[in-house]
Amino acid sequence: MNIQHLTVYRDTVPILNNINVDIPKGKWTSIIGPNGAGKSSLLQALVGLLKYSGSISNNGVSLHSLSRKELAKNIAWLSQELTVPDELSGALTVYDTVMLGRLPHQDWLHLPSSTDHAVVEKVLHQTEVWELRMRPLQHLSGGERQRVLLARLLAVDSEILLMDEPLANLDPPHQAEFLDWQKKLLAQGKTLVTVLHEIHFALRADHLIMLKKGKLHFSGPSQAPETHQALIELFDGRIYLEKLSNGWIALPR
Repeated sequence: MNIQHLTVYRDTVPILNNINVDIPKGKWTSIIGPNGAGKSSLLQALVGLLKYSGSISNNGVSLHSLSRKELAKNIAWLSQELTVPDELSGALTVYDTVMLGRLPHQDWLHLPSSTDHAVVEKVLHQTEVWELRMRPLQHLSGGERQRVLLARLLAVDSEILLMDEPLANLDPPHQAEFLDWQKKLLAQGKTLVTVLHEIHFALRADHLIMLKKGKLHFSGPSQAPETHQALIELFDGRIYLEKLSNGWIALPR
């Protein structure tokens, strides 16, 4: 995905200014930065939820040229918050919620196909919420609900998956499973983009994009020394990195 001269607005206020960056295809990219840097705003612009100037293209095709349905088929989105209205969350079961991920593949007013049901069953098992499938969404714990939303994301079966704080409310075992899902999705050729506050998890990505005060601070391979130096500078030297087993961790200085 290629992003050129991107300025993103909330109402008329620019949140991101003149961003030029590439998101590598078939790789995992993590977006990191201090609070208020514009990380979530970047994801929301990529799925057409915020107005922007400049260009965003994928495989040489401008996202502006795609219909809402075509965009939804190509890019799936997991927000920080539940995107089902409260008045519906009491009526929707886990199964119904995950089936919403299949809407871009369904014709207007058509019932879900056998393929839709098969995909939903698969991702419910994959995220370990199959046993909860008939439970109302509002009766779930935070961690259970997060896994349901991950299942809905996977049900879209899109080329690009955007995830805003996907590890929120997940306990350590399910965080580890999330990393396993990432590996499997990458093996399928998916492009993964996550916003993460957990720097040690972000450093497991292939590529890092760093934002600071609405501008691009740095973009590069996560294991490169220059990337690590840029990361330390991103947080004004208040952290340092330590090698731990097969990964890196960030510690306060």
